Amino acid sequence: MPIRVVAALFRRHDRWPLDHLLRLLEESGPWQADTEDVTGATAVRVSYQQLGARQRKMFRLLGHSPGPHITVAGAAALVDRASTQARIVLDDLHEVCLLEELAPERYQMLDPLKEFAASEPPQATPTEHTDAVLRLLDFYLVTLADAVGVAYPFERARLPAVRRACPVARTFDSADTAIGWIAAERDNLVAAIRYAAANDLPEHVWQLAVLIWRYFHTTSQFDDWIETMELARRIVSADPDNAYGQAHVLLRLATAHNRRGELAEALDLAEQALPRWSRLADARGEAATLCAIAIPTMELGRHGEAITHFEAALEKYEAVGDLRGQAHTLSNLGYLNELHGKLDVALRQHRAAVPILREIGHVQGLAHVLNNLGSVRQKLGFLSEALADHREAHHLAGEVGDDCVTAYALTNIGNVHRAAGRLTEAERYQERAKAVAADVFDADLRTQLYRDRGATAQAKGDQGGALRLYSAALDLATGTGNHTHRAHADRGVAQALHALGRHLEAISHWEAAEAEFAALEVPEADEVRAERSELTCGCGPSAAGEPR
Repeated sequence: MPIRVVAALFRRHDRWPLDHLLRLLEESGPWQADTEDVTGATAVRVSYQQLGARQRKMFRLLGHSPGPHITVAGAAALVDRASTQARIVLDDLHEVCLLEELAPERYQMLDPLKEFAASEPPQATPTEHTDAVLRLLDFYLVTLADAVGVAYPFERARLPAVRRACPVARTFDSADTAIGWIAAERDNLVAAIRYAAANDLPEHVWQLAVLIWRYFHTTSQFDDWIETMELARRIVSADPDNAYGQAHVLLRLATAHNRRGELAEALDLAEQALPRWSRLADARGEAATLCAIAIPTMELGRHGEAITHFEAALEKYEAVGDLRGQAHTLSNLGYLNELHGKLDVALRQHRAAVPILREIGHVQGLAHVLNNLGSVRQKLGFLSEALADHREAHHLAGEVGDDCVTAYALTNIGNVHRAAGRLTEAERYQERAKAVAADVFDADLRTQLYRDRGATAQAKGDQGGALRLYSAALDLATGTGNHTHRAHADRGVAQALHALGRHLEAISHWEAAEAEFAALEVPEADEVRAERSELTCGCGPSAAGEPR
């Protein structure tokens, strides 16, 4: 680094004799007494001293920028200048090797240089660097609000009102460019939230976190999602009057915990959010939170309560004309009706949701609903229609980069092939689903993949493989408390043990499956009872009381 800096300095001043450069280096002391790299610090100091005032200011302020890199527009906000002026100064710093160009219009400062820059005292005002970083945070907040509104138009009515301003903030004319900007700035946005949390800037913390949540949801980036939301929760909780921020944060944090299979935590957070939305008289927020309560309630096996919450949410969504919310709620009600064997009702609800989502351009939601619709059609025996639904879901999920929905679509395609007797194809698609889901820690998805692959192994006659896969599903479902998954996994384990001749081991799983299905009040309870009544082996119902 010091060699590059000195070489660039010498190249820039091509009329300097070498002795002059050496004297400058000798006269410039280290920038801090305990530095281990005196030569490097000296080289940077000499280079810094040769800069003009605008270049020095930019260099100093870049040392305080919270992210790992910065764009021309971000740098313009930092120094409070037009982008054309900032571009010239950045190019000057790049020419003398004090900046690296990562990509067109995006720059990075090496850590030693950033440390040096941050150590330089302010020149204009005592608050020079804090004022500059605040302008940069405004740039991120205003630009992110526009990006999210363009990338996810169905989300606009749910976004928090951003009242900050930034003259160099970017605007977007397409979803692709908006999502591209969010993806490119992800590390900077997370760093901005951390900085704001550490420096008591509550508005920036919670609004940035709430704005970026949909991107984290779509791309299944749970660690960043939960970290930023927890920072936001901590800071909004300190202000008892900020019910608006608290309601937004609790709702999005509940969704993150639900996807990770932390159902009790998700339910608790959503229940905390609901009275805040009610206090704000925000019917749309209330409806979204009722759905956030209903989903873990459903997964915890309390289907009647879940239906009540979904129906209340649907009524509120209809009252405010929220089409996206109506479609989401209808599809969830369709899923519950599918579980309870009301396939005609489920089919009607999913089919009602599809055109709504097409109309509003909610691609991710449409992919979800098509997967649900295909599942119902498969159970009704409409395999070609089901296959078309899942293939379209796979295509749409690929468009928005949602690996979770992509994996669901692939495993569902595998299920259709299995139902049609094409077991090799079923296995191939479900292996693809497994590969896509490898980096997606979505508890429901992982459990479903184990169940589906277990069913395919069972159909192939691989009972040992089926036992291993169903057992893995059972472990996950037991950990999360998802009653539906647990009941199906217990049934699969029982069937595999029976096929392997391990009848006494199967008894507890037969009993658990029947009891769980009965508690859920779903048709599989009768199926398990009938299936078991026909068994004459040690795992039949007459053997239930025998010693094991």
